[in-house]
Amino acid sequence: MIMKLKDGEVKIKLFSEIAPNHVKRFKTLADSHQYDGVVFHRVIDGFMAQSGDIEFGNSTNDKFDLAKAGTGGSDLPDLKAEFSNISHEKGILSMARSTDPNSANSQFFICFADAPHLDRNYTAFGKVIEGMEFVDRIKRGEGSSGSVSNPDKIISLSSLQ
Repeated sequence: MIMKLKDGEVKIKLFSEIAPNHVKRFKTLADSHQYDGVVFHRVIDGFMAQSGDIEFGNSTNDKFDLAKAGTGGSDLPDLKAEFSNISHEKGILSMARSTDPNSANSQFFICFADAPHLDRNYTAFGKVIEGMEFVDRIKRGEGSSGSVSNPDKIISLSSLQ
Protein backbone atom coordinates (compact mmCIF):
# COMPACT_ATOMS: atom_id res chain seq x y z
CA MET A 1 0.00 0.00 0.00
CA ILE A 2 1.08 3.57 -0.66
CA MET A 3 -0.13 6.41 1.56
CA LYS A 4 0.66 9.89 0.32
CA LEU A 5 1.09 12.53 3.00
CA LYS A 6 1.99 16.20 2.54
CA ASP A 7 5.69 15.49 3.14
CA GLY A 8 6.07 12.27 1.12
CA GLU A 9 5.03 8.70 0.38
CA VAL A 10 4.68 5.98 2.99
CA LYS A 11 4.90 2.30 1.97
CA ILE A 12 2.92 -0.13 4.08
CA LYS A 13 3.20 -3.92 4.24
CA LEU A 14 -0.08 -5.60 5.20
CA PHE A 15 -0.33 -8.75 7.33
CA SER A 16 -2.89 -10.69 5.24
CA GLU A 17 -2.03 -13.99 6.91
CA ILE A 18 -2.42 -12.58 10.45
CA ALA A 19 -5.44 -10.27 10.13
CA PRO A 20 -7.13 -11.21 6.83
CA ASN A 21 -10.47 -9.49 7.49
CA HIS A 22 -8.89 -6.24 8.67
CA VAL A 23 -6.52 -6.20 5.70
CA LYS A 24 -9.41 -6.83 3.31
CA ARG A 25 -11.41 -3.97 4.86
CA PHE A 26 -8.44 -1.58 4.74
CA LYS A 27 -7.75 -2.42 1.08
CA THR A 28 -11.43 -2.15 0.15
CA LEU A 29 -11.73 1.33 1.67
CA ALA A 30 -8.37 2.47 0.31
CA ASP A 31 -8.92 1.22 -3.23
CA SER A 32 -12.35 2.89 -3.37
CA HIS A 33 -10.56 6.16 -2.35
CA GLN A 34 -12.58 6.50 0.85
CA TYR A 35 -9.46 7.35 2.90
CA ASP A 36 -8.39 10.13 0.49
CA GLY A 37 -8.74 13.47 2.30
CA VAL A 38 -9.31 11.92 5.74
CA VAL A 39 -7.64 13.83 8.59
CA PHE A 40 -5.44 12.57 11.41
CA HIS A 41 -7.93 13.65 14.09
CA ARG A 42 -6.09 12.24 17.14
CA VAL A 43 -2.32 12.47 17.32
CA ILE A 44 -0.46 11.93 20.59
CA ASP A 45 3.28 12.65 20.61
CA GLY A 46 5.30 9.57 21.56
CA PHE A 47 2.28 7.30 21.06
CA MET A 48 0.32 7.28 17.79
CA ALA A 49 -1.49 9.07 14.93
CA GLN A 50 -5.12 8.06 14.37
CA SER A 51 -7.10 8.51 11.16
CA GLY A 52 -9.67 6.65 9.10
CA ASP A 53 -12.99 8.22 10.10
CA ILE A 54 -14.40 8.31 6.59
CA GLU A 55 -17.82 9.44 7.83
CA PHE A 56 -16.92 12.67 9.69
CA GLY A 57 -13.17 12.94 9.11
CA ASN A 58 -13.09 13.27 5.32
CA SER A 59 -12.14 16.89 4.68
CA THR A 60 -13.42 16.66 1.09
CA ASN A 61 -17.08 15.85 1.76
CA ASP A 62 -20.19 17.57 3.13
CA LYS A 63 -20.29 15.53 6.37
CA PHE A 64 -16.81 16.68 7.44
CA ASP A 65 -16.96 17.83 11.06
CA LEU A 66 -13.69 18.02 12.97
CA ALA A 67 -15.62 18.06 16.25
CA LYS A 68 -17.18 14.67 15.35
CA ALA A 69 -14.06 13.17 13.70
CA GLY A 70 -13.25 9.96 15.52
CA THR A 71 -16.88 9.04 16.15
CA GLY A 72 -17.70 7.71 12.69
CA GLY A 73 -16.79 4.79 10.49
CA SER A 74 -17.85 3.37 7.17
CA ASP A 75 -21.14 1.95 5.95
CA LEU A 76 -19.67 -1.55 6.29
CA PRO A 77 -20.29 -3.73 9.37
CA ASP A 78 -17.86 -3.76 12.29
CA LEU A 79 -15.12 -6.39 12.29
CA LYS A 80 -14.46 -9.22 14.73
CA ALA A 81 -11.12 -8.89 16.51
CA GLU A 82 -8.10 -10.62 14.99
CA PHE A 83 -5.69 -10.23 17.88
CA SER A 84 -2.21 -11.71 17.45
CA ASN A 85 1.25 -11.75 18.99
CA ILE A 86 2.43 -8.89 16.75
CA SER A 87 4.03 -6.26 18.99
CA HIS A 88 2.75 -2.71 18.75
CA GLU A 89 6.11 -1.14 17.94
CA LYS A 90 7.06 1.95 15.97
CA GLY A 91 5.48 1.83 12.51
CA ILE A 92 2.75 -0.71 13.26
CA LEU A 93 -0.74 -0.04 11.84
CA SER A 94 -3.54 -1.22 14.06
CA MET A 95 -7.32 -0.81 13.99
CA ALA A 96 -8.95 1.62 16.38
CA ARG A 97 -12.08 0.46 18.19
CA SER A 98 -14.38 1.25 21.09
CA THR A 99 -14.31 -0.72 24.34
CA ASP A 100 -15.96 -3.58 22.41
CA PRO A 101 -13.12 -5.69 20.95
CA ASN A 102 -15.32 -6.45 17.92
CA SER A 103 -16.04 -2.82 16.99
CA ALA A 104 -13.21 -1.97 14.57
CA ASN A 105 -14.55 -0.51 11.32
CA SER A 106 -12.48 1.99 9.31
CA GLN A 107 -10.35 3.92 11.80
CA PHE A 108 -6.73 2.96 12.28
CA PHE A 109 -3.61 4.29 13.94
CA ILE A 110 0.12 4.22 13.31
CA CYS A 111 2.42 3.84 16.32
CA PHE A 112 5.14 6.47 16.82
CA ALA A 113 6.82 4.28 19.45
CA ASP A 114 6.51 0.91 21.17
CA ALA A 115 3.12 0.52 22.88
CA PRO A 116 3.15 -2.93 24.53
CA HIS A 117 -0.04 -2.20 26.48
CA LEU A 118 -1.89 -2.53 23.13
CA ASP A 119 -0.49 -5.98 22.33
CA ARG A 120 -3.20 -8.67 22.00
CA ASN A 121 -5.86 -5.98 22.67
CA TYR A 122 -5.94 -4.30 19.24
CA THR A 123 -5.66 -5.84 15.78
CA ALA A 124 -2.26 -5.07 14.26
CA PHE A 125 -2.65 -5.47 10.49
CA GLY A 126 0.34 -3.78 8.86
CA LYS A 127 3.65 -1.98 9.20
CA VAL A 128 5.30 1.05 7.66
CA ILE A 129 8.30 -0.27 5.69
CA GLU A 130 9.36 3.02 4.06
CA GLY A 131 8.64 6.65 4.82
CA MET A 132 8.24 6.53 8.61
CA GLU A 133 10.01 9.90 8.68
CA PHE A 134 6.91 11.36 6.95
CA VAL A 135 4.58 9.77 9.52
CA ASP A 136 6.78 11.27 12.25
CA ARG A 137 6.05 14.74 10.81
CA ILE A 138 2.25 14.47 11.19
CA LYS A 139 0.97 17.45 13.22
CA ARG A 140 0.55 16.59 16.89
CA GLY A 141 -2.59 17.20 18.89
CA GLU A 142 -3.22 19.03 22.13
CA GLY A 143 -3.29 17.54 25.62
CA SER A 144 -3.99 13.96 26.59
CA SER A 145 -6.86 13.64 24.08
CA GLY A 146 -4.56 14.39 21.16
CA SER A 147 -7.25 16.45 19.39
CA VAL A 148 -5.74 18.28 16.44
CA SER A 149 -6.78 21.70 15.18
CA ASN A 150 -6.05 22.17 11.47
CA PRO A 151 -4.94 18.52 11.16
CA ASP A 152 -2.80 16.87 8.51
CA LYS A 153 -4.62 14.47 6.20
CA ILE A 154 -4.15 11.47 3.97
CA ILE A 155 -3.78 12.80 0.44
CA SER A 156 -4.29 9.35 -1.06
CA LEU A 157 -4.10 5.72 0.01
CA SER A 158 -4.19 2.76 -2.38
CA SER A 159 -2.71 -0.63 -3.21
CA LEU A 160 0.65 -0.80 -4.90
CA GLN A 161 0.28 -0.82 -8.66
